[in-house]
Amino acid sequence: MKTTPLSFIGGGRITRIILQAFANKSRTFEKVLVYDINIEVLEKLKNQFPEVHLASLEEAACQSTVFLALHPPVIMETLEKMKLLVAAETCVISLAPKISIKKIQSKLKCKNIARMIPNATSYINQGYNPIAFACGFDSSQRADLMGLLSNTGTTFEVKEEQLEAYALISAMLPTYFWFQWKELISLGSQMGLTPHESSEALVKTLEGSIDLMFKSGLDYDEVTDLIPVKPIGEHESEIREIYQTRLIGLFEKIKPLF
Repeated sequence: MKTTPLSFIGGGRITRIILQAFANKSRTFEKVLVYDINIEVLEKLKNQFPEVHLASLEEAACQSTVFLALHPPVIMETLEKMKLLVAAETCVISLAPKISIKKIQSKLKCKNIARMIPNATSYINQGYNPIAFACGFDSSQRADLMGLLSNTGTTFEVKEEQLEAYALISAMLPTYFWFQWKELISLGSQMGLTPHESSEALVKTLEGSIDLMFKSGLDYDEVTDLIPVKPIGEHESEIREIYQTRLIGLFEKIKPLF
C-alpha cells in the first residue's frame, strides 16, 4: 500500500540512510521527491533509488511531509527560500543538530515541526533515533510520523534540549570504535587468523561484553576486574582526556542557544 508523497531537502548521506531503511521494509510512497544543489549527490542517490524523483526546491517544499536533510550552516538560508512554499499543515522534520525548533518556526508558519537525530544504523533498520516535537504538533500527524519512522529502528520522544547529547553519545558513537575494530581484524591476520575468524571473534565478544557491562548486575570495577591483563590500560587516562576535550568541545559547538 502506497502512502502519501514525502520529500527531502538535501540528498546526501542521511537521506540515503532513511530511504534504504524504507526500502528494506518494502515501504512505498506515492512519490518521493529530493532536492539538492549538488548534481553528483542527486545522481548517486538516483542510481541507488531509481524511484526517486529529482525536484526543485519549490516542488519539494510543497509536499505534506518534508525532511530537512541539510547541514546546520545552510538551514536558515534554505528556510528563508521555503517560507512562502510550506503550507500551514505541513509536517517538517529537521535531521540536523544546532538549529532549534524555535529558529525553524521563525521562518516557517506551520505548527507541525519536529527535530530528529538519526543514526547511521538506520541503514539496516537498527537506528536509535531521538525525536522532539514542537508544542501544538497535531496528535494524529505525530502518530503517523512515529509509525513511519519506526521503519528506521527505535524512534523515541525526548526533550529538545537533549538532542545534541544524543548526537554525541549515540549518533556519532560508531565512529569512536569502527577504526579500532578494523585494526584488530588486521592484527588478527598478523597473528594467524583469517579476516572472517577475526570478525567473528569481535562480533561475538563485543555482544557479550556489552551484556556483561550493562546486564550482569556487576558494577564497573567488578566487570573490569574480570580481566587481569589490560594491554592498553596505561593509556586509559589519555583516551579519557581525548573524549572529554573533543566531545564536550563539539557539544558546546553544536548546542542550540534556543
